Amino acid sequence: MIPARGVLSLIPGLLLCAAVAVAAVAVQALELRLFGRGWIDSIVLAILIGAAVRSVWTPPASLRPGVEFSARTLLEIAVVLLGASVSAATVMAIGPGLLAGTALVVVLALGVSYALGRLLGLPRRMAVLIACGNAICGNSAIAAVAPVIDADAKDVSAAIAFTAVLGVVVVLTLPLLGAVLQMSQVRYGVLAGLTVYAVPQVLAATLPVGAVAAQAGTLVKLVRVLMLGPVSLALAIAVALRRRSDPAAPRSRRIPLGHLLPWFIVGFLVMMAARSLELIPAAVLPALDSLTTALTVLAMAALGLSTDARAVARSGVRIAAVVVLSLLAIVALALGLIYLLALT
Repeated sequence: MIPARGVLSLIPGLLLCAAVAVAAVAVQALELRLFGRGWIDSIVLAILIGAAVRSVWTPPASLRPGVEFSARTLLEIAVVLLGASVSAATVMAIGPGLLAGTALVVVLALGVSYALGRLLGLPRRMAVLIACGNAICGNSAIAAVAPVIDADAKDVSAAIAFTAVLGVVVVLTLPLLGAVLQMSQVRYGVLAGLTVYAVPQVLAATLPVGAVAAQAGTLVKLVRVLMLGPVSLALAIAVALRRRSDPAAPRSRRIPLGHLLPWFIVGFLVMMAARSLELIPAAVLPALDSLTTALTVLAMAALGLSTDARAVARSGVRIAAVVVLSLLAIVALALGLIYLLALT
């Protein structure tokens, strides 16, 4: 429990993060008003605005507790709430073959993306962030995995920024690929579900093609989101084993094997189980979704405020190359699965 004095120390930084988050939401609303759709999501805008502020002004020490609380604790709470968006019934509706194939594509994509990152000289944590973002669910996966592997704020911001930009490009170009390949709505929906980063982006990429494509894409996408839990658990175990085997690691950093599962991953799985057992009223789900988005935007604003944009820019070329090559590999894997299963 945080002492009253500690709570008061969080308020200035929380207010700053909230101001950045409100600005991000306002810019997205302006996009919708001017262009009819949000080309850049408020999550990404929060990082960009926060990083812009940080590049011209260094927040004083009095703001640091609230910013750090937003970047970590609020983000972990958002991950827990994300579990309410996935139910076992929804996942099983896509069929065992496609379910297993989707999981396999995610695992292979993780391996390929991580290998590309390390091959091109990215640090281990950055390579993990990009691999999880590309293979699972973009910004949400990066944000969820970051506390598990103790990723730096600048690495998280850079990974999300590049992944988000490419995500917009994918939404715009994927329908063209579907048309060139003359894909049916089901095949195109599966392709979108396996490659597009966020659920709203899946809808944006599939609804113009048809309702069947949107349904197929959303179901496959939810299976990818479901992989966030086991992947996070596997990473937590890997990090713990690595620290235990490193004699130079500080004792406080060696996680006991009995405490491998981060609390927010447990919360994610509990929320998913509650959704599957219909313990969460349907009327509450939209509110939980909105709260998840709001907390994530606040956390991303905090990450932006913690990031030196100049340091991110210096590593931009390699990150961009890894993100693009990883995405191309995932498209190839997705097409392979579609034709292997002979979807109609």
